[in-house]
Amino acid sequence: MDREKLAGAGRYVLAALRWAAVSLLTGTVCGLLGTAFHWAIDWVTEYRSGHMLIIWLLPIAGAATLLLYRLCRVSFDADTNLIITSVTTNEHIPALLAPLITAGTLLSHLFGASVGREGAALQLGGSVGHNMGELLGFDEDDVRVLSMCGMAACFSAMFGTPVSAAVFVLEVICVGTFQYAALLPCVVSSCTAGWISRALGAKPMGYAIPEMPAMDIGTVLSTTVLAVLVAVLGIVLCIALHKASELWAKLVGSPYLRIALGGLIMAALVSIFKLTDYAGAGAHMIERAIGGETEPWAFALKLVLTAICVGAGFRGGEIVPTLFIGATFGCTVGPLLGLGSGFAAAIAMTALFCSVVNCPIATIFLAAEMFGTTDLMLFALAIAVAFVMSGYFGLYSSQRFQFSKVKRREYEGK
Repeated sequence: MDREKLAGAGRYVLAALRWAAVSLLTGTVCGLLGTAFHWAIDWVTEYRSGHMLIIWLLPIAGAATLLLYRLCRVSFDADTNLIITSVTTNEHIPALLAPLITAGTLLSHLFGASVGREGAALQLGGSVGHNMGELLGFDEDDVRVLSMCGMAACFSAMFGTPVSAAVFVLEVICVGTFQYAALLPCVVSSCTAGWISRALGAKPMGYAIPEMPAMDIGTVLSTTVLAVLVAVLGIVLCIALHKASELWAKLVGSPYLRIALGGLIMAALVSIFKLTDYAGAGAHMIERAIGGETEPWAFALKLVLTAICVGAGFRGGEIVPTLFIGATFGCTVGPLLGLGSGFAAAIAMTALFCSVVNCPIATIFLAAEMFGTTDLMLFALAIAVAFVMSGYFGLYSSQRFQFSKVKRREYEGK
C-alpha cells in the first residue's frame, strides 16, 4: 500500500511538473499577446477621445468587422459562449478567431461602440490555448485545460488581476462545480501573464477604495438592500442584452445593415447629446463613480447604449460596461441608503459583476485585487446576496448550472 501511494505521488509530481511547464509557456504567449492587446486598446481609446468625429465611421467599422469574419469563414456567432462550450464538449475553436476578435474589438473601441474587452480576452486566450494544445498533440481533456489556461492568462494580462482571472475561469464554466484539475495550470498561466503584463508597464485595473464604513447593523442592512437592488439590475441587464440581439435580428434581416444601423444610432446619440463619456468601455467613468461623482441617469444610459451595440453585433464584451453600470448605480443609490457614494459604487460594481457571471468566489478575489483590500466582509455579503437573488440569469447562455443556488441538489431546470 505504501509503495502504491509513493508511486502515485511520484506520478502526480511528474504530471505537476509537466503542467507547470506547459502552462508557463501558455502564460508567456498569452501574457505577451494580452499585454499588446491592452496597449492597443488604450491607444485607440486615447485616439478616439481626441478625435470624436470618427464615431461617425462606426457603421463602416461594424460592417468591416462582419466582412472580416465572412472572408475568413469564421461564424460571426463564434463568441465567448463557444469558448465556454469548447471546455465541456471539446468543440473546435477556429485558430483565426484570435486575430478576428482582436481586430473586431479594436475597431469597436476605436470608433466608439459601447462594448467591453473581456470577451476579446477570453476568446483570444481560449483560441490560443485550444489550438496550442491541438498543435502539441494533447488529448481532448488536456486541450480543454489549455484552453482554460489561455483564457485565464489573457484575462489576467488585460485586467491585471491574476488570482481572480484564474478562479473566474475555473468557476464560470459550470456554476456549482469547480475545475480543480485545472487549478495549477490556470494559476501558473494567469500569474505568469500578470507578471509579464506588469513588467512591461501595463497598468492593472485598480481603484483607491474610499474608507470602509463601520461594520454595524445599519451598514449591514443597507449593504444587503443595495445588493438586492443590484441583483435586480443584473437581471434587467442580462435580459436587455439577450433581447436586444433577438430584437435586432427580428427587425433587420441583413447582418450588415443591422450592425451598420446600430453604429449609426450610437454615433447619432453620442454626437447629438454629447455622450462622449459613454463611447467605448468607459473605464474612466468607473473611477469617477468610486470618487463619488456621477450623473443619476448614467447607469441606465450605459445599459441602453451597451444593449444597442452588443445586440447589433459589435465585438468586445460586456464586463467593463457592467462594472460601469454597477459603479454608477451604487454611487447614485448608495447615499439614499445611508452609504457613502464611493463605497457604494465599489460594492455595487462587484455585486453586479457577480450577478451577471455567477462567479461569487472569483468576485471576492476581484474585489481584493481591484481595491487592494483585505477588509472583505461587506463585499462578501453583497456578493453572496447578489449571487442568490439574481437567480439563473447570466451573460453567457452556454454557462451551465450544476446545483441550485439555495440548496445542495442538482438543478434540474438547466
